[in-house]
Amino acid sequence: MSLDADVGGESVDGDLLGQLFYPAFGLLFDPDGDLVGDVERKLAEARMPDPVEMYVSRALGIGVIAGVALALVGTLLGYGVFALGLLSPASLSLGIPVPNQGTRQLLRSLVVPVAVLTSGVVFGSIGFAAGFGGLLAVPYSRSASREREINLLLADSVSFMYALSVGGLNQLEILRAMATAEDTYGEVSREFQNVINETEYFGTDYRNAIRTQSMETPSEELSQFLADMLSIVNSGGEMEPFLKDKKEKHLRTSKQEREMTLETLELFGEMYMTLSLFPLLLIIILVIMGMMGEADDRLLYVTVYLLIPLTGVGFLVLVSTVKQDEPGDGYLRPDGGSDRLRQTSREGLLHFGLIEAFVGRASVFDRIRDREGTHKTKRILAAPHRFLRDNPLYTLAMTVPASLALVGVAVASGSAPTTVDGWIARPVWSAFVWVYVPAYLTLVPLTAFYEWDQRAKRSVTGKLSENLRKLSSANDTGQTLLESIRTVADTSSGTLAEEFEVIHAKVNYGMSLRDALVEFNNTYAVPRLARTVKLISEAQEASSQITDVLTTAAQASENQDDIERERRSRTRMQVAIIVMTYVTLLGVMAILQTQFIDVMGGLAGSASGSSAGAGAVAGGGFGGSVDPAVLSMLFFHAVTIQAVLSGFIAGYIRDARLLSGVKFAVALMTLALGVWIYVG
Repeated sequence: MSLDADVGGESVDGDLLGQLFYPAFGLLFDPDGDLVGDVERKLAEARMPDPVEMYVSRALGIGVIAGVALALVGTLLGYGVFALGLLSPASLSLGIPVPNQGTRQLLRSLVVPVAVLTSGVVFGSIGFAAGFGGLLAVPYSRSASREREINLLLADSVSFMYALSVGGLNQLEILRAMATAEDTYGEVSREFQNVINETEYFGTDYRNAIRTQSMETPSEELSQFLADMLSIVNSGGEMEPFLKDKKEKHLRTSKQEREMTLETLELFGEMYMTLSLFPLLLIIILVIMGMMGEADDRLLYVTVYLLIPLTGVGFLVLVSTVKQDEPGDGYLRPDGGSDRLRQTSREGLLHFGLIEAFVGRASVFDRIRDREGTHKTKRILAAPHRFLRDNPLYTLAMTVPASLALVGVAVASGSAPTTVDGWIARPVWSAFVWVYVPAYLTLVPLTAFYEWDQRAKRSVTGKLSENLRKLSSANDTGQTLLESIRTVADTSSGTLAEEFEVIHAKVNYGMSLRDALVEFNNTYAVPRLARTVKLISEAQEASSQITDVLTTAAQASENQDDIERERRSRTRMQVAIIVMTYVTLLGVMAILQTQFIDVMGGLAGSASGSSAGAGAVAGGGFGGSVDPAVLSMLFFHAVTIQAVLSGFIAGYIRDARLLSGVKFAVALMTLALGVWIYVG
């Protein structure tokens, strides 16, 4: 595998590197040792096909290459420090008394070689550890990521299997259906794919395949589920009662795990209060030291432009390791559906849907495709707001060039400062032209259409549980699923009821119910909705009387509603903490600007123009090395950067999506701008 290739793939360079260092692997590692066994298990859990011996040998090779490269860099760096006079040999001493003059001279002559050698060894060790350890960490990281997704989807996966068992499918059919549901159940489905592949392509008994997979899966919960399933299979027990019990158990477990995650986020909210105030305290200390003539101005720049962004980004990464998002993209693949469904599911900005399947057969179809492109363009131009609602990121294609053009016009006309002195002289105006105007032009339309899109999706999922209960009740009276859909559409209101009417009309005009359900789901592409539609569409193919399936879907949806309400309630407090922390920081900065910097700057200015005695006082007191205009600019930039970071962190904690933080970022930036227009 080459250094720039995927670590889980295979290539000639990677195999060559592994073969070259395979003898070193045999000398350094025990093939039956704990480390090699642990890496081998993680490779299997991460679904990486590399043999453990070659993988570790490859890691050794990459570690050696990185170590040698950094050792050369460290050696040259150590030599350059002394050669350029940045550090003198006399400044390095352990303080050991040496009475002998000759020994003292010998030790002094060895200072530079030893320092250069030590620098090379330290850098080389870091390089080897980064190369070797980094590659070994890949299967561990992938295994942990798969485990997280499996645990998130396991409750819905068991509900899906229970629905299939209610529909009358046998054990092998349930396993096969689960293996083909990768579009909805992701990594859980891939675990069952291993079972099916072992059974169909390698002739393994499916009991042994289940046993093997229970030992290789990264999720302990799935491992226990497979072990319990194996005991039911071996004993000849009924699968339906088993899956029903497991469904209820995993629904409870899923809710408990989400609550634990929310408790962790509460702790993170308290941590953020401390972390975000640290740069503020450091700025205050540096300003006071600067006024006393004891601080370096560069530390202020480092704090504002490096420490504050790193603190915010680091906290965002920390939250992402805990925050549980919704796995999957919400789209259902039309495998097994009609040609129309397969083509319309691919329809997009550059794909014209059903007509694509006929292009090339005759010239008339080519003309129809051209007319379809014209029709699609006219439809978008007639209602661009609806297109942008469904694709909020496409707003950037218009707003980013507009922002660049507006800034370019401001620069060309001389309205936008282009020098550091110009920024310092007019800090609010310069930041407004260069930062706030482009931010408003790009972020305001983006957040407007994004929130509109999320509201449209919530209008469907908001009444999903209630309508599923109605479907179950109607189906229980003897109505078919299609008749139940019509009944619920007539007795309900809202977006979901309208969609049910559309589904009923499509089926009456000849479309299969499964295709109509898939098209409905792909219109909104919500992962939660996709799992519900997948469950119902698979079950209704076995029987129209699926009351238990609909009840199960309603229970899963209600469980998701409970989790969502709890999450919003808990995260509302975290968002409030983040916003109030920022408001506190902004208030302290404003007070520091108006009551301290301006006053001290005025004192320094009056002292410099007064008598020599007063000048002496000024020289030994405040204002000696501080420019109030520079500090005002730095403070404004600090609160602006903090506003953006706090906004995105608040949105990510609330909804596990960065785009959700755009509205918070815009609001906090506007608050910072308004305050600084008054105080700056």
